[in-house]
Amino acid sequence: MLLLEITMALKRRIRLFERRRFMSEQIKRLKRELKFKGTILDFYQDTMEINGDHTVVWDFISHKGAAAVVPVTEEGKILMVRQYRNALERYTLEIPAGALDEVGEPGLECASRELEEETGYRSEKLEWLITLRTTVAFCNEKIEVFVARDLIPSKQNLDEDEFIDLKAYTIEELKEKIFSGEIEDAKTVSALLAYDTKYGKRA
Repeated sequence: MLLLEITMALKRRIRLFERRRFMSEQIKRLKRELKFKGTILDFYQDTMEINGDHTVVWDFISHKGAAAVVPVTEEGKILMVRQYRNALERYTLEIPAGALDEVGEPGLECASRELEEETGYRSEKLEWLITLRTTVAFCNEKIEVFVARDLIPSKQNLDEDEFIDLKAYTIEELKEKIFSGEIEDAKTVSALLAYDTKYGKRA
């Protein structure tokens, strides 16, 4: 009896999967219209055909991409930047990050540049950690995250509108800030927890 129930449940899941796959094959973009062009974001409206019998309009935001970095000091602490974020109308604590100079720029190059510009350190030892898609429902933004070690003192080179405070924290301190709700930035939360999971006590 139990085997029969399991078999029926598996068949239902297979049918559901097949229906979903069929639905995805029945979605087609008919038109994409640029509504607003910004500095790093372009806003579009897409006219989509569903199942061949009706259309809907979906919002789409195009982002040229970004890179971020988890800078690890000799003591095993992580350098974090505190900066004002207009969208939230407050200061946030984040890992260093920034947009690609142009579409197609290697994430490693961008991460290396942002590390030096925001922290005043450079590194010749950057290792890929994770790749993020931040808001898959309506935006194609991709952020490649790297870990930087063997930090070499250099010089900050902030943009005119950047005002950054730099401070080092242990991973345990940062996890406390994540679970208390102090750190909410998605790339920072993802990167720090991925770093802790991958390296743990070896960090």
